[in-house]
Amino acid sequence: MWAEVAVSSPDGLAVVDSAGRFVRLNQAAAALCGRAEADLAGAVAPFPPAAPDAGGRAWLPDDGSAEQVTAWSPGPGIRREFAYRARPLPADPSLTVVAFRDVTDERQRQRRVAAIARAAANLASQGSLTAMLDALASEVVQADALAAVQILALDPTGRGLRIMGMAGFAHHADFLDRLMDCQRRGAALMMLDAFARGEPVVVAGRWTVIMADPAWEPLREYMREPRWDFFASVPLLVRGRAAGVLNAFFAPGQVVGQRTLEFLAAMAEQAAVAVDYSALLRSERDSARREERQRLARDLHDSIVQQVFSIGMQAKSLEVVAQRGDPVPAQAVARIADEVGMLSRTALADLRAMVHELRPSAAAELRGVEEAVRALADSTANRTGLRLRLAVSGAQERVKGELAEDIYRIIAEAIHNVVKHARARAVVIRLTVRDDRLTATVADDGCGIGAAAAAAAAADGYGLTVMRDRAQRWGGTVTVRPRRGQGTIVRTVVPLAPEAAPAAGQPAGEGAP
Repeated sequence: MWAEVAVSSPDGLAVVDSAGRFVRLNQAAAALCGRAEADLAGAVAPFPPAAPDAGGRAWLPDDGSAEQVTAWSPGPGIRREFAYRARPLPADPSLTVVAFRDVTDERQRQRRVAAIARAAANLASQGSLTAMLDALASEVVQADALAAVQILALDPTGRGLRIMGMAGFAHHADFLDRLMDCQRRGAALMMLDAFARGEPVVVAGRWTVIMADPAWEPLREYMREPRWDFFASVPLLVRGRAAGVLNAFFAPGQVVGQRTLEFLAAMAEQAAVAVDYSALLRSERDSARREERQRLARDLHDSIVQQVFSIGMQAKSLEVVAQRGDPVPAQAVARIADEVGMLSRTALADLRAMVHELRPSAAAELRGVEEAVRALADSTANRTGLRLRLAVSGAQERVKGELAEDIYRIIAEAIHNVVKHARARAVVIRLTVRDDRLTATVADDGCGIGAAAAAAAAADGYGLTVMRDRAQRWGGTVTVRPRRGQGTIVRTVVPLAPEAAPAAGQPAGEGAP
C-alpha cells in the first residue's frame, strides 16, 4: 500500500545516491523533470545529498522549514525551478529521499512583482534617464531570464527613436545607422508597428527570419548573439500617445503568453513614466534657462550698458575740450581718467560675472561646486561692493554633474535676490556635506524677509519657484526664513547617494529588429 502511495503521490518523490544521481523516481517526479524514469536513472540530480539528521527529528513531507529551491533544465532553453525537502533514508543513510514540486510560475511571479517595485523605486533615484532605463531593462532580463531587452524613446525633436536603455546585447555605436540601412533595404521593423498602433506586437521565430533575410545583412552580426527566438515589442504610452517601445528578445524555448505580455506592459508603463518625467523636467529646465537669460539681459542693460554709456560721455567731454584748443588742466584730465578707469573696471567685473553665470555648469564640472561658488562670490563682490564670505566643510567632490549645476544656480539666485532687494552689506555662504546630505545656506544682514520677499515677488516672482524646483528634482528642499537679529537665510538641503565602491558595470549594448 505504501509503495502505491509513493508511486501515485501528486508531489515528486525521488531517491538520490551519495554521488548526487537519481536512483528512483515516482511518476510525478519524472513528469516534473520532463523525462522518462528510465532516462533519469543514473542522471545527475539537481538536489544535493542530505546531511545526516543528528537530532533524530521526525520528517514530514510538508515541513516547509526545510524547503529549498533549485533549478533544473530538461532541455535547451527550458528552465524549471523546484522547491524541495531532502532527508537521509533511515534504512540506508547513503541514500537521500527528496520530495519536490514545481514552483517555476510562482517564483517568476515573485520576480516580476519585485522587478516592478524596483523599477518604480528607480524613478525616484538621482540617476539620468539612460541609467534608469538601463536598470529597468536589466530587471526585465533577470525577472524572466530573457536573452535581451532594449528600450527606445522619442528624441527631443519627437521625430525619431533612439536607444535609451539596454541589457543583454553588446554595445555597437553604429547600431541605429545600420538599422536604418536595413529599413532602406526593405526590412520590416516590427517595433514601428507596435509604436504606430499603440499595441504589443509578438513575432515567433524572428531570429531565424533575420538571419535568413538579406535585408538584415547590416545588422546580422550584431543580432546573432545571444541566441534568441520570439520577439515582442510593447509601446510606451504617455497620455494615450506612444513615446517609445520596449523590445524583448526571448531565449530559445521561451514562449510569450498572456502573463508575460502583462508583465512587459507593466514594465513599459514604468519606462513611460520615466520618459515623461524626463521630458517634463527638460521643459522646466529650458523654461528656467530662458528666465535666467532674461534676467541677465535686464542686468546687462541696468549695469554694463549704463557704464559704457558713461565712459562714452567722459570720452566725449575730452573730445570737446580738445577741439577748443584751450589748455586742459592736468587735474581735470586726471579726474576724467580716474572716472573712466573706475567705470571700465566695473564694467569688466560685470561682464566677467555675466559670462560666469552663462556657463556655470562647465565651471562646476571642471573645478567643482566650491570653486564655482567662490568665483561667483568674488565677481559679485567686485561688481557690487557687497562683502561675501564662503565657508565649506565635508566632501564637496560628491556634488558633481547636473546636481552641481542646480546647487550653483540656487545659490546664484539667492545672491541675486540679496543684491537686488535686501540692501545688505554682507553675505555668508555655507556649503556642508555630512551624513549623505548637502546643506547650502545663503545668509544676509539686509532688510529682512518681509521687505525682501515682497520686492522679490514683485520683480522676480519665478525665482523662488525655480529654486525649489531645482532642489525637488534631487529630493531636496529650499526654505526661506528670517535671520536672528537682522536679515534673511535661504537654506537648501539635498540628500546625496551613499558612497560605495564602484562596481564593474557592463556597458549598455544595442540591438533590435
